Amino acid sequence: MKTFMANSESMQREWWVVDATDKPIGRLAAAVAALLRGKHKVTFTPHIDSGDHVVIVNAAQVVLTGNNKADEKIYRHSGYPGGLKYTTRGEMLASKPERLVERTIKGMLPHTKLGRQMFKKLRVYAGPVHPHEAQGVKPREI
Repeated sequence: MKTFMANSESMQREWWVVDATDKPIGRLAAAVAALLRGKHKVTFTPHIDSGDHVVIVNAAQVVLTGNNKADEKIYRHSGYPGGLKYTTRGEMLASKPERLVERTIKGMLPHTKLGRQMFKKLRVYAGPVHPHEAQGVKPREI
């Protein structure tokens, strides 16, 4: 009996809608990263992008708990001398909740070409409305 080895043509992708209301950001990110990677499927193959499309709604209502303190700093650098800038998690959640959720999920994906390909299947929206109804997406609980 041969071992099944998935390829990009044999992948069946589904659409997930995840409601982030009152969910801890780390647990949400871990579950969504597994969906994007395809680890929930029987046909998971590490070197193939076998994950599904994920739409996250209500990202503004995500909860910062435990080590994700609201006053923890998030750094970025412009590349120029003296170009170190930072913002706090609480400020980012208030101003750009989509970026905070995307950043957390991106950190849990592989840091390779394959990880960047998986990240393209993620859509995050601050409110409950999203434009992906045509794909036949149904809200699912994770």
